[in-house]
Amino acid sequence: MWVALALGSSLVWGTADFLGGFFTRRAPLGAVTVVSQAAGLCVLLVWLAVRGFALSGGSFAFGLLSGIGGAVGLAAFYKALAVGTMSIVSPVTACGAVVPFALGLARGERPSAWAIGGAALALAGAVLASAAEGRASSDRRRGAVLAVVAALAIGLFVYFLGVGGKHGDPFSALFGARISSLTVLFLGSLALRAPVRPARALSPGIAVVGVLDTSANALYVFASRGGFLSVVGVLGSLYPVVTLLAAYVVLHERITRVQKGGVVLALVGVCVVAGTS
Repeated sequence: MWVALALGSSLVWGTADFLGGFFTRRAPLGAVTVVSQAAGLCVLLVWLAVRGFALSGGSFAFGLLSGIGGAVGLAAFYKALAVGTMSIVSPVTACGAVVPFALGLARGERPSAWAIGGAALALAGAVLASAAEGRASSDRRRGAVLAVVAALAIGLFVYFLGVGGKHGDPFSALFGARISSLTVLFLGSLALRAPVRPARALSPGIAVVGVLDTSANALYVFASRGGFLSVVGVLGSLYPVVTLLAAYVVLHERITRVQKGGVVLALVGVCVVAGTS
C-alpha cells in the first residue's frame, strides 16, 4: 500500500508542478506560490476541523522545519520551470531524492551498493542535463541553476516531512509544513515588494495547484509511515515523468540528444535507488 501511496504522490506532484510552472509564465511568482499555498492551507484546515484540531508538537515542529525547505524549493522550482526548459528542469530537481538518501546514510542506514550506485547515476545525469544548458540562452541557464537549488531545498523538505509523519501525527506535520512555507513565501514577497495577487481569471487554476500540492504531500506523509524513508523519498521523486510528458504533449518542448541522455540517466538512477534501497 505504501508503495502505491508514494507513487501516487509523484503523479499528483508532477501534475501540480507542471501547472505551477505553466501559471508562473503568466503571473508573478509571488502570486502563484502564495495563492497556491494559501489554497492548500484551506484544505488542511478542513481536514483538521473534521478531526478536532488535535496537533502533535513533535510532528508539527518537523513540519515547520520542512516547510522552510519547501518554500525555497517551490519558489526556485516554479521560477526554473517558467524561465527554463521543463523537460530539463524537472529531472534535475528530481535528484533532490539524493538528499534524504544521504541523510539516511549519515544516520546510520546502510543501503546496498546498487542503491549507492543509483544515487551517483542520478547525480551524473543531472550534471549532464544541466551542463548542456550552459550553451543555451541566459534564461535557460538560470533555469538550470534554479533547478539545482530547488533539488537541494525540496530534498530537505521531503526528508523532514517524512520524519514528522513517520514518528508522529501526519496531519500535524502537514499543517506545520504549510504554515511555515506560506509564511516564508509571503514575507519574502513583501520584502521583495513582489505582487501576491494574480489576475482574477488565473486565480482558480492557481488554487487548484495548491490543492494538488497538499494532496500529494498527504499521500507522501502516509506512505512514509509504512515504508523506509530512503525508499519512499525516492519513489516520491518520480514526479518528473509526469511533468516531462505534460511538457512534451502540451508545450511541444524539444531537447537535444545530450540533454535527453542526461534526463534518462537521472531518471534511471532514481529508479535504481528506489528498487534496491
